Amino acid sequence: MSINQEYLGSEGYQFIGAVFEVYKELGHGLGEEIYQESLEMELTARDLPFAAKQELKVFYKGRKLRKTYIPDLFVFGGIVAELKSVKSLLPEHEAQLLNYMRITKMAVGYLVNFGTPREVEWKRFILREFIPANRGKTA
Repeated sequence: MSINQEYLGSEGYQFIGAVFEVYKELGHGLGEEIYQESLEMELTARDLPFAAKQELKVFYKGRKLRKTYIPDLFVFGGIVAELKSVKSLLPEHEAQLLNYMRITKMAVGYLVNFGTPREVEWKRFILREFIPANRGKTA
């Protein structure tokens, strides 16, 4: 089964367009918090819906844990975005985003790295089991 392109829509392209604009304006190597705030401003300027730094509750056998997760952004109510400013993305960065996606049951996630000198580095992840048309179906 192929990924439902209508489900992915143009939201990812709009989000990455905002990311590119921030990178074009600020370049690489600043602190993650600078990119976070700048991207929030760019998303607002483009009238793209987002929520920043929302706490995710984690449960074990129905009981809420004290430890929570806090992803950087939720964009369009259906995309989880994690921002970095590092020399290169590592497997633990990918694992962090995938954990956020599983906890929120969101199918689409973006890992964005502003720390590379030549261009912004980004990766899109898709968890098929959370695409609405795929729930209850095997891939």
